[in-house]
Amino acid sequence: MTITNSLYIGISGLQAHGEAISVVGDNIANASTIGYKRNRAEFSDMLGGEIDSQRLGGGVRLAGTQTMWDQGTITQTGNPLDLAVRGGGMFVVKGNHGGQNAQYYTRDGEFHLDNQGFVVNKQNLRLQGFTIDGAGTRALSASDLPLGARESPPVATQSAAMTLNLDANATVPPAWDPTNPNTTSNYATSETAYDSLGAPHHIEVFFRNQGAGAWEYHAMVDGGDLTGGAKGTLTEIAAGNLTFTTAGALQSQISTASSASFVNATPGQVINFKFGDDIASGGTGMAGTTQFAGASAVNGLDVDGRAPGKLTDIAISDDGKIRGVFDNGDKVDMAQVALADFANENGLDRAGDGLVVETASSGKPLIDVPGTGARGAVSSGALEASNVDLGNELVTLIAYQRAFQANAKTVTTADEMMTDVNNLKR
Repeated sequence: MTITNSLYIGISGLQAHGEAISVVGDNIANASTIGYKRNRAEFSDMLGGEIDSQRLGGGVRLAGTQTMWDQGTITQTGNPLDLAVRGGGMFVVKGNHGGQNAQYYTRDGEFHLDNQGFVVNKQNLRLQGFTIDGAGTRALSASDLPLGARESPPVATQSAAMTLNLDANATVPPAWDPTNPNTTSNYATSETAYDSLGAPHHIEVFFRNQGAGAWEYHAMVDGGDLTGGAKGTLTEIAAGNLTFTTAGALQSQISTASSASFVNATPGQVINFKFGDDIASGGTGMAGTTQFAGASAVNGLDVDGRAPGKLTDIAISDDGKIRGVFDNGDKVDMAQVALADFANENGLDRAGDGLVVETASSGKPLIDVPGTGARGAVSSGALEASNVDLGNELVTLIAYQRAFQANAKTVTTADEMMTDVNNLKR
């Protein structure tokens, strides 16, 4: 081995450790980058010439870097669209990044809704997931998630349950007259029902004592709410009869009519009025409407149906299901976040901004929901911090610096030796 080779060996050490210091510097610079995975420098020796058929060392080179995919610390943020993966897998995002329209993968879960209602990251790449339709069926393939544009559909009222006490001492008024309900009934209460379009309708329910423990009820709405009705005139949409035992228990309840054709909505809407568990149906007769001596009063109302709802909040479970909370009280599963897994994560190629892309070395992405296969769970309202350990990086930096200085000594020593050789001529 010549003195010149010693120079080049020293230079290879300087170059390799200089590049390794860049790797450590990149880790330190990204210590606060969400989802960042630290990289490790990998060195390889090089071969030089031969002496007596023995290969000699030719120095060192930086063979590459290896990404360390160990878990970063999960920190709480309170923002429901901040997501962190606990375990394996990466979020899938799509869109234009750096002029390249492609599918990317990331551990950075800083997401928000854009002006079109799609879930996007900081680079406006759209998060991918499996949409869930109104029947609760999940899509088979992942796609964009337009959550902000979702509305909760209206539901027509089908059941109107109420519990009351009807005064056992009430007098029997004149025969029921729908044109004069106030003077031909003993008590009235009101409730709100919804048609098939979600429009609310105020319903007045009148109760008339028939004597001997028998009552009748009549449900009425403003005629202006009904097709062909007259505004300002109450119109009957349902009626029935209640009977009570001498102990005041509900013996039976019968609906004699129920049909409402609200304007522009599905005609003939049937609302089932229910007043508790009557004895004739196998109940006790006391768990609901009663006839005791005392003022008539409503004790409870439970009317189904709802108006259309606007999205007001989002909740995401560990398995990635996104549940929308709407201002009409509805809660609906709208989508499920997708996670990608790879046969060889170290084969992924960095694309900047916390993104990676697949390569031939990584294999194709295996996309499914959280909690399946090697995919971890999702934490909502949290982010995964960088897995860089600053203490470890600074110690590694010192080691590389010392190695760099030692290689510099190799170069200066070889230089001095060459100077001695040049001085032999003198």
